[in-house]
Amino acid sequence: MLKSIIKKVVSVEQSEGVGARVRRSIGTSELRNLDPFLMLDEFKLAKKGEGEAPAGFPDHPHRGFETVTYMLEGVFDHEDFAGHRGTIYPGDVQWMTAGKGIVHAEIPHTLPCLGLQLWLNLPAKDKMMDPRYQELKSEAIPVAEKDGVKVKVIAGNSLGINAKIDTKSPIYYLDVNMEANKTFVQTVPANWTTFIYTLSGTGKFGKERVESEAHATLVFSRDGDQVQVESGDEPLRFALIAGEPIGEPIVQYGPFVMNTREQIMEAMEDYQLGKNGFERAGKWRSKIAHQFRQV
Repeated sequence: MLKSIIKKVVSVEQSEGVGARVRRSIGTSELRNLDPFLMLDEFKLAKKGEGEAPAGFPDHPHRGFETVTYMLEGVFDHEDFAGHRGTIYPGDVQWMTAGKGIVHAEIPHTLPCLGLQLWLNLPAKDKMMDPRYQELKSEAIPVAEKDGVKVKVIAGNSLGINAKIDTKSPIYYLDVNMEANKTFVQTVPANWTTFIYTLSGTGKFGKERVESEAHATLVFSRDGDQVQVESGDEPLRFALIAGEPIGEPIVQYGPFVMNTREQIMEAMEDYQLGKNGFERAGKWRSKIAHQFRQV
């Protein structure tokens, strides 16, 4: 049974971080806490002007959720207070589980940079786990191809191909490229939260064949177990993301996402006092946020 479109929201570009422009879909007033998804940004970092600070997202904390960064263009560096440092290139994925606490920086290595960042909630039992990183190079991400449709399977499965990433709750994350005038059908478990974010091209989505252009978020109904997409007279690219709802209370204050207000207050105190996962936060300063000067 095909899923229906229950909402369509076109993202408007806005400022975020330092010198960054983002198109936010999940996490706006129109699409707040689409369980288990907290936020989705299409971010763009352009060449900075003379005398401007380095573009990007300088040192900042997280607790209680995961960030999934998928590079579309450019090269992105990241570094955290536990000594982890890496670089992701076009097509690469960084899946960071903040758990009980991380402070990190995300700074472009080259400009311009374009990518997607998804904030994914953690169930209560995992919110205070140790932080971890999973980094997949583009060539290591499984790809499924059939009848003019190419799918990078970042999480979940598609067209008989399974992802390699380990997720704390069941998730699908697919980068779908369709040739013109093709049809793609993806099976998604009934009752999951499912949405598509369009990147380029035009197409028709869902049982109602809702037309959409780039930078739109299309939210599907919980009933039904199949998502159908038809590309138009030009190639179409989009991210299909779905997940099993966690069904727990969500209390968010900036970079902290917990289940109760009391836990948020604890997170703020832990960060300020450098304890319970934030022991290294006080004196740590990233190198990448201060070295990035010449791009």
